[in-house]
Amino acid sequence: MNYTRPIDLIWPIAELLRHDYKRSDYGKVVLPLTVLRRLDCVLAPTKVKVLKAVPDAVKKGEKAADLLLNKAAGQSFHNRSQYDFKRLLDEPNQLEKNLKAYINGFSANIREIMEYFSFAEHIVRLDKANLLFKVVSKFGEVNLHPDEVDNHEMGAIYEELIRRFSELSNETAGEHFTPREVIKLMVNLLFLEDRQILRRKGIVKKLYDPACGTGGMLSVAEDYLRELNPGTDKEPGGRLELFGQEINPESYAICKADMVIKGNNAGNIKFGNSFTTDGLPDERFDYMLSNPPFGVEWKKVEEFIRDENKNFGHAGRFGAGLPRISDGSLLFLQHMFSKRKEGAEGTRLGIVFNGSPLFSGGAGSGESEIRRWIIENDWLEAIVALPDQLFYNTGISTYIWIVTNRKSKARRGKVQLVNAAGFSHKMDKSLGNKRNKIGDGTRGKPDHIGEITQIYGAFQHNPTRIFDVDGKPKPQIVSKIFDNEDFGYRRITVERPLRLRVDFSAESLARLHALCAENKEAPLANLVEAVASVLGPGPHMDYNDVWEMVSVNADDRKMKLPAKRVKLFREACCQRDETAERVIADHFSAHLTPDYGFENMPLFGIYFGETEGEFTCYEADPALRDFENVPLKEDIKDYFRREVMPHVKGKEGECEAWINPDVRDELDDEIGKVGYEIPFTRHFYEYKRPLKLEDIEAEIIELENRIQGMLKGALA
Repeated sequence: MNYTRPIDLIWPIAELLRHDYKRSDYGKVVLPLTVLRRLDCVLAPTKVKVLKAVPDAVKKGEKAADLLLNKAAGQSFHNRSQYDFKRLLDEPNQLEKNLKAYINGFSANIREIMEYFSFAEHIVRLDKANLLFKVVSKFGEVNLHPDEVDNHEMGAIYEELIRRFSELSNETAGEHFTPREVIKLMVNLLFLEDRQILRRKGIVKKLYDPACGTGGMLSVAEDYLRELNPGTDKEPGGRLELFGQEINPESYAICKADMVIKGNNAGNIKFGNSFTTDGLPDERFDYMLSNPPFGVEWKKVEEFIRDENKNFGHAGRFGAGLPRISDGSLLFLQHMFSKRKEGAEGTRLGIVFNGSPLFSGGAGSGESEIRRWIIENDWLEAIVALPDQLFYNTGISTYIWIVTNRKSKARRGKVQLVNAAGFSHKMDKSLGNKRNKIGDGTRGKPDHIGEITQIYGAFQHNPTRIFDVDGKPKPQIVSKIFDNEDFGYRRITVERPLRLRVDFSAESLARLHALCAENKEAPLANLVEAVASVLGPGPHMDYNDVWEMVSVNADDRKMKLPAKRVKLFREACCQRDETAERVIADHFSAHLTPDYGFENMPLFGIYFGETEGEFTCYEADPALRDFENVPLKEDIKDYFRREVMPHVKGKEGECEAWINPDVRDELDDEIGKVGYEIPFTRHFYEYKRPLKLEDIEAEIIELENRIQGMLKGALA
């Protein structure tokens, strides 16, 4: 087979491991050797020069030697051993020992990277299986010098290898990297409003990714700035200082190796869990990008995060709230934004989420409070809905959030939603779950990235784009502008009265005696039986009259009726009945002036009695309790009158629902709990009229005729 791409030369090498390695372990050999071969090719032109400099350099001590040999190599790393891939193969019988010596000959920064691959043990294993020479010789045939394979293509090779190995082991490749076209779009959106700033000569900005994988987002962002502001011989261009953290050892090693090769400060890439071992606690960044794992639970780090939330609040990273344990996406957002710059500089952040962070959790929940924190501080700038089947490990819908504490004047107090779900084309060949791709204008494909960026930058409400649907053009709205308050609501509790029927039948009284005996409340059973003997078996439709008689008899017996006894009585002798009278909770007299707001009192469960100055409150039935989400822009009373009162009528013909005024928001003490959600799909929903019966019938007849024609052709 005539291979033309480096990936097509590297991938078959994995097949040499068949039978001696599980398929899920192929990457443990191929990935570190790919990195080693790349390093070997980069150092090849200066190998002789480095070897000549070794004797004098080592006399000056290890630290000074590293600096001198790096200078000789023309890189931020070197290899001082006599070996390269070609010379390693000259001594097949000594390959295990020599390969280890070759790796140990690298500068300290590369040796640290190789340690994260744990490759030393595989060198021994390959040698015992008589595979070491075969594998190394095959890698020696692959030219990975930057003149042949540029940094962008090399990053794509790493990611393609990880994706393929992840598929073999049923792991989630998407946890390690993001499709390049998605990163390009994110970078465009992140930098668009700062293009003039980023064109300044010599400007230096910091970029951070707390789940950096193989470093794809960092690399694409760096390429963007170099292209935008390349500089000249006389004046330096723009520069990004790249920072990141990664929890997967192999991805971390690849990312760090890539940074070393490109001359970036690899010390800015940290290993470990960003939540529990923040490798950059004191750094603040101009820009941040991330694609954290979708829907990953945070149970393993729960204790640490809850302690930080409790002990530090907003002074820590997770003060806004804690999401459900099953999805830590919004923890990443809080962690990242805790590293924002304040003041005029500010920070811009782009992050990829699935749909859950938009709406999961009701008012007062951790998710809602995090959304509230972001929106009420006017930090949410835009959300862009992406096409589905875009990522390697999932086909679900995803969204880019743009968050910043330095919005432009036009965007202040506003949030833009961009529905870019239709901006994609089908791939010639699927890669895992990835079947769609956002076009970048190359190879004859549409420039979806440019279109989406333009729509975002235009910041217009209700612009349309023409899509081809079933071969016919169809206009669709793709951008909408909202006020921050449009996503907020108050969740009010709507109560309805409890209606109880009292039954003193023999069965009910027997049940009462049994319950009272079980709870050592025999006096209650005797009291109720005495009342029943006067009132008769019933049923009695007015609980209030019955309970008044029970209370009077209890007073005569100097017997108290605490909540426990009320509960036993109702459990044994009462049943809910919508035809019964309402159970009165309180009946009182008060001299109130008209400015108290008489017209609003029934809305909150205070009803006028027959006599002036008398008022009645009814007991709420928990089984009928309901909730309403009232938009923040609406008056609760007006909303209740319009949306609730006409639909909740009692047997008396009047509205019998009321707002529970005791359920209030903890932050502002207003009625109802404040919540925030972003119902993206609802805002772009288009009603489709169902087909008429005659149209359906015509389609069925047409289909039948086609099938008959096909059958005739098959039988002819």
